[in-house]
Amino acid sequence: MSGPLTGCRVIELAHIMAGPVCGLMLADMGADVIKVEKPTGDDTRRFLPPDINGESAAFMMMNRNKRGIALDLKADSGKEALHRLLKDADVVIENYRRGTMEKLGLGYETLKKENPGLIFVEISGFGRSGPYADRGGFDLIAQGMSGLMSITGEGPGRPPTKVGAPVSDITAGILGALGAAAAYANRLKTGEGQRVDTSLYEAAITHTYWQSAIAFATGEAPEAMGSAHPLNAPYQAFETADGWVNVGAANQKNWEILLSILDRPALAADPRFASNRDRMDNRDSLVEALTGIFRTKTTAEWLDLFEKGGLPAGPVSSITDMHDDVQTKAREMVVDLDHPKAGPVQALGLPIKFSGTPGAITCPAPLLGQHTAEILAEIGYSPAEIETIRADGAAIFTEESAA
Repeated sequence: MSGPLTGCRVIELAHIMAGPVCGLMLADMGADVIKVEKPTGDDTRRFLPPDINGESAAFMMMNRNKRGIALDLKADSGKEALHRLLKDADVVIENYRRGTMEKLGLGYETLKKENPGLIFVEISGFGRSGPYADRGGFDLIAQGMSGLMSITGEGPGRPPTKVGAPVSDITAGILGALGAAAAYANRLKTGEGQRVDTSLYEAAITHTYWQSAIAFATGEAPEAMGSAHPLNAPYQAFETADGWVNVGAANQKNWEILLSILDRPALAADPRFASNRDRMDNRDSLVEALTGIFRTKTTAEWLDLFEKGGLPAGPVSSITDMHDDVQTKAREMVVDLDHPKAGPVQALGLPIKFSGTPGAITCPAPLLGQHTAEILAEIGYSPAEIETIRADGAAIFTEESAA
């Protein structure tokens, strides 16, 4: 591996998405991330369809760049193997219900006695404190309770709509990785580890910065506005002759650039649209006027004019359009990997670029138990002990790991 976290060992005791996102971010930045799975594997392995040669596309997306070991934590030898893994780890990621790690005898207070530098990242539905600490959490629940669903969708009176992507899961994972990296930096200075506690609920709340600012100032809860912005206009998607275009005239300078491109003197002279406050007060009239103009040309024609004029704008792309975009490729945000069972697969790249210690995606997601023997040997198990744990059924070994 390469990257700024090279030399950092991370044990990922996490499944589905938030914890695995945390792990993949750290892995992409160079950490040696060991994913610990139950004997039946991470539930994401059963998120089918789609699959590639029987391998879950969802699992492969979330777990590339990691090594995998599968342990039965109900067996004493499986629990002992995990304990030995954690004893020398730099970072642990876990997203069990509160108290689960303590029941296993592997809670932070226990582990830090042997490993005072341990960074213990906990990602849960609502955090480890407060009246909801014992509740389970899912992305949908967090989006609803955070207020995010009330500001997403076409507008007032329409059914509540969640953000299409599981933003609370993904953001919680990114926050967990940020917390782990910050705690690791502190440990390099002090030698001390610590707990890092974040949640899907708090992750979803972070997406309400603008709407919370409005509510704090006015005492009123903002509502959904489609693609429009709650503080600037025009800043939204407009229908064109053949599709949609996003227009970013989000300040007075860009509004004036838009007016120059549109060459509509009457629009420029209209006092209803003179300032951003005026445009926000008269947004419906503004959108109506602009929609009639944008429908006169295709998306490509408008984008050509906007690029020449210096106005921030872009198409409303599909996911496959995004994958094929030249900028996506230039920034290495789609990478090719060779999976031992699925064959050639693709994954998303690291969205952070380092000039001196670049991260990289170098290996596909592990098969269940692919690195079990390798990892057990690294933590001091002899060949005979590895055979014993295999015979006990306390660990899963694939043919690749057994070899």
